[in-house]
Amino acid sequence: MEFKAEAPLIVQGDRTILLEVKHAQYEEARDLLARFAELEKSPEYIHTYRISALSLWNAASAGMKADEILLGLQNYAKYPLPDNVVVEIREAISRYGRVRLTPDPNDPTRLRLMSDDALLVMELARNRYVKPYVLEQIGSHTLQVPASRRGHIKQALVKAGYPAEDLVGYVTGTALSFKLRDISRDGLPFRVRRYQQDAADIFWADGSNAGGAGVIVLPCGAGKTIVGMAAMATTQANTLILTPSTVAARQWREELLNKTTVEESLIGEYTGQQKSIRPITVSTYQILTHRKRGTKGKNLPLEEEFPHFKLFNTGDWGLIIYDEVHLLPAPVFRITAELQARRRLGLTATLVREDGREEDVFSLIGPKKYDVPWHDLERQGWIAPAICYEIRVDMTEAQRLEYIMAEKNQKYRVAADNPEKLDIMDRLLKYHAGDRILIIGMYLEQLERIAKRYDYPIITGKTTVREREKLYEAFRSGEITTLVVSKVANFSIDLPDASVAIQISGTFGSRQEEAQRLGRILRPKSDGRQAYFYTIVSKETVDQDYSANRQRFLTEQGYRYYILYNEEIPGALPHTQQRP
Repeated sequence: MEFKAEAPLIVQGDRTILLEVKHAQYEEARDLLARFAELEKSPEYIHTYRISALSLWNAASAGMKADEILLGLQNYAKYPLPDNVVVEIREAISRYGRVRLTPDPNDPTRLRLMSDDALLVMELARNRYVKPYVLEQIGSHTLQVPASRRGHIKQALVKAGYPAEDLVGYVTGTALSFKLRDISRDGLPFRVRRYQQDAADIFWADGSNAGGAGVIVLPCGAGKTIVGMAAMATTQANTLILTPSTVAARQWREELLNKTTVEESLIGEYTGQQKSIRPITVSTYQILTHRKRGTKGKNLPLEEEFPHFKLFNTGDWGLIIYDEVHLLPAPVFRITAELQARRRLGLTATLVREDGREEDVFSLIGPKKYDVPWHDLERQGWIAPAICYEIRVDMTEAQRLEYIMAEKNQKYRVAADNPEKLDIMDRLLKYHAGDRILIIGMYLEQLERIAKRYDYPIITGKTTVREREKLYEAFRSGEITTLVVSKVANFSIDLPDASVAIQISGTFGSRQEEAQRLGRILRPKSDGRQAYFYTIVSKETVDQDYSANRQRFLTEQGYRYYILYNEEIPGALPHTQQRP
């Protein structure tokens, strides 16, 4: 058995992979694994990845072949690959697209589920997930299924282990003619970056039935909105854009007005503030999931339970864009299952969902079509270089006793609200005087105390949309240089000059939140400044444990967290010497 002592990883029979962090080839191996495996644990010296069927199907949808995956693993593995892992990788990759959904030429109310493997068709006809949708078998290679259940059938096939290639096609929607500008309305040159155009082109796939549904994964600050606009310019049809918040919806509207030839009268806003449906309509997940009072649990038709779902069928949309698709609420999955005839583009910085519904994103929005490692774009100068710190703070004896005596569900609140964190805050704010700073947290009382302590403006869920927009604009203009923000600022907020984020508390172990919070400071700086992301945690508590879990996705993307202790701040910030 060949043993390569100099190699950085070990592939195990249970499809886990151990990667040495201190190894000279760590970054190369990490970038390979990020394409087809999921990071599970990221302690200081050994990172643990796992290969799953879904991670392999997403890799296959993005063009990776089994041989490419196996060759990469062989190049970096200390030991020969376990035989079962080789077989399982080949089998999982081969399952992607082995069954196809196509129109039935003789009956528009039916679709054909086809495979070249007659035994597989027989197996699927008897599968407990797929069987309820089978109407009839035509020959040995074809099943007939109802066209109205297209999305549900794709979900069933994923559960059965055979994700379908959907070749049914799409309605074109009402035509809408517009172009992207060369000079934006604010007078600045505008060009779609190469990777943004590549992402849009891969999604469109020359207008074929093989394209038109999928997810684009790009870092915060890399211009996912531009990808969406490029896809719209290619589709040339009425478009519905779904966003996480009213502020995000209005930013989409401003970007469209600034960078396209679309007239203002053609863009509508469907939010809690106003309900205007136009050829391009921007809405929010919050308004769409507003449930009619008294309907919960009554198993009513979707549009009776969620009255605003009528928006999905009002505009004859040729394209639906799901911004921050990892936040898609469960009711929107339900309606999306019935919208498979419309092109669907998901935009996100991470496919991680804390509710575990990545399979539903895959089957209902579409597979991952395009993904660029964060560090690749950082090296090319498209997003700001960032350094991440976790600063571990002691608790006083009295605080420690309170923590020990607290009920399990209260321990994080006690640890996260440790007053000793404020001493670190004082030192970091002094160190970064003159920078644009975001102080981010989860607990409103904690944030309000911080805002009062430093006399900084604060944005929470209680802040009106008008006041939020006013404060964000003051931050952009430099009128204010520090904002205290709750999780309402996690998503789709464009603050290009923010260069420092100080996280005082987070939403337990949320990996997606960590990625979004770092994303607030990744917009490239006009002067090339470094970005700094600090997380302050209480040492040896669940606060520290949750922080380790939150870091997993960003570690997978190439970000290293430097661990410091309260007595080392700010003197031991060795990597900040890169500051201009």
